[in-house]
Amino acid sequence: MYLISAYFDENTNKILNRYINGVAQITGNDFMIRNNVPPHLTITSVEAMSGNDLESAFRQACSNFKAGDIVIPSIGQLLPYVIYTGAVLNEYLYELQQEFVAAMEAVENTSISKYYMPHSWMPHVTIGKTLSGEQMLQAFEYMQKSFAPVSGKIVELGLAKTNPHEDLVRIKLPVS
Repeated sequence: MYLISAYFDENTNKILNRYINGVAQITGNDFMIRNNVPPHLTITSVEAMSGNDLESAFRQACSNFKAGDIVIPSIGQLLPYVIYTGAVLNEYLYELQQEFVAAMEAVENTSISKYYMPHSWMPHVTIGKTLSGEQMLQAFEYMQKSFAPVSGKIVELGLAKTNPHEDLVRIKLPVS
């Protein structure tokens, strides 16, 4: 599986990393840290034979974008084992997702995850993953006490392999 993801400015990254590290510390579950998963927002998830097949389409789609604003005002859970911060689906995120889904669908022998298709995608930044029921409660309690809404910028887009996370390509976006 391959992910097209958005990455954040330094300050937003610092805040999100603090949440990831806090959840890991409070729960004892360091999945995100152990697997080198950086703070990111997955735009779409693609099944493909190889990342090489996706790279050209990814680079072309990236050329249509500049850095853009993001607002992360909430926390949530994907039961049974994920805690996340939720992003507002603004026009910028909507256009990113539309563009990348179309670009990846045009590549032969690919399929897009049904959870990352237009009108079924919920933009989020995973803070903790593979949490047990007890760890979910601990993580949620920590986030309730620690979380404050975040306004930031998406400054890079990336194509990565999963499990463990491995960046194949990361492209810095021009600032408008």
